[in-house]
Amino acid sequence: QGIDVRPHPHIGLATVTYLFRGEFQHRDSLGSNQMIRPGEVNWMTAGRGVTHSERSTAIERDPDYEVHGVQLWVALPESARSTAPRAFEHYTPPVTDLDGGSAVVFLGDLAGSHSPVETFTPLLGAELRIDPHAEITVNVQESFEHGLLVDAGSVTLEGISIPQAGIGYTGVGAHTLHIRNDSDDPARAILLGG
Repeated sequence: QGIDVRPHPHIGLATVTYLFRGEFQHRDSLGSNQMIRPGEVNWMTAGRGVTHSERSTAIERDPDYEVHGVQLWVALPESARSTAPRAFEHYTPPVTDLDGGSAVVFLGDLAGSHSPVETFTPLLGAELRIDPHAEITVNVQESFEHGLLVDAGSVTLEGISIPQAGIGYTGVGAHTLHIRNDSDDPARAILLGG
């Protein structure tokens, strides 16, 4: 129901924000002032420390204003925890068509699409949209663990049903993933890897 997170600190990590619906304003001690909108990835590297706020601009106009998406916190590797330059990156990835759906790759590489966001360790982040009663197959890094966070639809990963707001986990060694939507409506999930 909107976001009103006052200035607070982060250190030694990065935050990744990706919205499906709504918007809010990000401000930080680096001087960044950015609207966060659906389909855009926003990566804030805290490094030695940064302060930021996240506030819905529409919350005063409509108390029922809804913001819906994901925010991930990424622990920086020891080599970058204190030395990574504090930074804010904003990127609007293209939609990549897949047989049976589409992908929006906001971190790493998938289905021929590449995100330029610097992650300090190899990572994957992609919104997957699966057509009704369709299956998509995606090639992935065998050395990665993968998790599929289901946001909408009746989704199976490798034939196993994943509940809404649940995460299906594959472990290391998979080179392709088979993701199916058994519902009459489009499905949406976030594929994470690293």
